[in-house]
Amino acid sequence: MDLLLSVPIASYFFSSSLTSWSTSLNLLFFYMTWTTLILSHSPLKVELFGTVGLRIVFWLIPSLLFLLVDTLLPSLAETIKYNGASALPPRDARSIARLLGLALLNLTLETILEGVISLGAALILKSPLFHAAATLPLPWQMGKHIAILFAAREVLTYYIHRYILHAQTSKRSTRRLAAQHAQCAHQRRAAPFSLLLMADHPLPFLLHRFLPIYLPALLMQRHLHLLTYFLFFGLCTVEETLTLSGYTIIPGIIMGGVTRRTSLHYARPTGNFGCWGVLDWVHGTSLGGDVMKDVRDEAEKHHLKEKGDKAANGAGSMIQDGIEGLRRSRRNRGRKSMAS
Repeated sequence: MDLLLSVPIASYFFSSSLTSWSTSLNLLFFYMTWTTLILSHSPLKVELFGTVGLRIVFWLIPSLLFLLVDTLLPSLAETIKYNGASALPPRDARSIARLLGLALLNLTLETILEGVISLGAALILKSPLFHAAATLPLPWQMGKHIAILFAAREVLTYYIHRYILHAQTSKRSTRRLAAQHAQCAHQRRAAPFSLLLMADHPLPFLLHRFLPIYLPALLMQRHLHLLTYFLFFGLCTVEETLTLSGYTIIPGIIMGGVTRRTSLHYARPTGNFGCWGVLDWVHGTSLGGDVMKDVRDEAEKHHLKEKGDKAANGAGSMIQDGIEGLRRSRRNRGRKSMAS
């Protein structure tokens, strides 16, 4: 536990919102603790404890809090849930304990599999799988790598989810995986709750939730800093926890749209197979409005068209004023030359 608490990662990622003095102090503090962590623990140990810590902080604790609200305040929860009362989680302790046990089992299997792959790859490459140096990655480099990882995750999630976990095929192995996924993740036709993020059959869970996150990072391992992997892993965990909450009050039109489409997928698993809905829009498998509708709503919310027109009119006025100024200066020079 001391390893998890020794990384003040929030001060590194969110320090831009603070003053310049506190930002510098936080970065210095983060650099010192990160360097100490890397020098005192193996990269594999830091990787595994880091990912488990992110799952606990951004999935397990919020999921249990959401579950507590849904259980103790059902009349309030059903007013902010898609499908109302039918979306509330089961209230008997036995069902909840079974789901929690399955989720913790998948968390354990995910950690063991990542440890085995990372250790094997490190032994083959004769170096740590991820770039776990004391040098911190540059912000633009982190942004570029995270954009690539999110794009790869969207592609893998969509095609695995649609053509394996919801496949209509005669192939026995694929049909078995689809049946396992349907039995565990889709045992009820209603909006989900966050605990279901990891409460799936182990094989579909590893294909659906673990592989799309870990495989792109594994392929980029020679260029990917461990901190970038942590940030990507944490963002994915936060996104999945919120979008599987089933709440209608998730802030933001984009995230709210993803949450709505996820709830529709669990209620009617015939579409919305991707994470963000981009490939669902491309392939025509969107349910309840596609991602482009969310983008248009977001633009209208912030009045981007009006702001663009205002900026264009302002730029046009500046250009017109500049031209009129040049004309006046030429007329003045002409008058002076005629007077002389």
